Amino acid sequence: MKVTTAATTGHPFPRHLMLACLLAAGLGGCATDGQYEPRSPAVAPESVRATPPTPAPPAALPRPSPVSPASPHERDGRALLNRLLPANIGDRAGWTTDILAALTALQIPALPENLCAAIAVIEQESSFVADPPVAGLSRIAWQEIERRREKYSIPRLVLDLALRKSSPDGRTYRARIDALQTERQMNALYDDMLSELPGGKTLFGGYNPIRTGGQMQVSIAFAEEQIRQRPYPYARRDSVRNEVFTRRGGVYFGMAMLLDYPGSYSQMLYRFADFNAGRYSSRNAAFQDAVSRLSGQTLALDGDLLRYQDGVPADGSSETQRAILLMRARLRLNEAEIVRDLKLEKSQAFEQSVLYQRLYALADATSGAPRPRERLPQIDLKSPKITRQLTTEWFARRVEERYRTCLARIPAET
Repeated sequence: MKVTTAATTGHPFPRHLMLACLLAAGLGGCATDGQYEPRSPAVAPESVRATPPTPAPPAALPRPSPVSPASPHERDGRALLNRLLPANIGDRAGWTTDILAALTALQIPALPENLCAAIAVIEQESSFVADPPVAGLSRIAWQEIERRREKYSIPRLVLDLALRKSSPDGRTYRARIDALQTERQMNALYDDMLSELPGGKTLFGGYNPIRTGGQMQVSIAFAEEQIRQRPYPYARRDSVRNEVFTRRGGVYFGMAMLLDYPGSYSQMLYRFADFNAGRYSSRNAAFQDAVSRLSGQTLALDGDLLRYQDGVPADGSSETQRAILLMRARLRLNEAEIVRDLKLEKSQAFEQSVLYQRLYALADATSGAPRPRERLPQIDLKSPKITRQLTTEWFARRVEERYRTCLARIPAET
């Protein structure tokens, strides 16, 4: 956030507005964007190689993944889910109710693969804790606040006085920052700052540092888009953002992100990667690999065929787009036709586009064998709460391990 001060304009900037801005900017920097936000901003410069899947075109997975129906002994989804859930989780009945309610609302059958996929992601992201804590959140917040205070030359005494102001829950803002443990608490703190601090609505309207939340760490932006596409199944008395932090909302939006879209993947592994990197990222990363081999251009296999900023296409050509344009004559497509088809990259329709079909026909013929149509995206994960190098591939394979463990709990007769 750009802050205009007296040093740059020659006019005094109201101190109370500067403090409000400082608090918002500082807390924004400390917010955990989600350990696995669907589109990580940083792409690994070096390859995170995944073993290419069998190149034969996989059988299409409808929404949800194909599997034989449960046996007559396990037709009751509640009984099946109770067998699949990990042992010793809190409020087992509540988790069962919310998971099955989400599947019903999304019209996804309660089959073992779908249940275990959801269980694996919840276990990875929150260990079945309804409001999972974030280690060191208060410390990260104070470090960023101090950095912002120094940047804008705010006297420490002035900042201390502002943070001693009582907030709506009765505690001072300082006490609440000291006690921060979860993203839900951070989100509530931000809401209070927006409504209570002087100039808050003017300075903070339309901006919130919390971008993901809930037991499945689903994107707030995705949840808001989901509401526009499909009616929310519960009586909603609060914002979509706050619904994400409830268990029922976090599970519903997370399962929608994971399962509520058609895909042609041969393994659930690629859906787990998509959950982390964005829908169809695994398919698009394989497409980028084919483009790279045909064009001779080195590409980041991140699953984004166009350039994006804040989740929306940005002006200017991406590396992938420029590499494809080098092959216009070979593909018998002009620039407008190429851009038209690339804009389908976030949908299954891209697979039926002329660009997709011609490029793979050329890639298959050149290599003498079908090129893979799926591969794990190569993305470094960045967040204040991540203290070691993690990637989308690490996330997908870790969730896959949990998924396999869950499937192993299915009775032999199922």
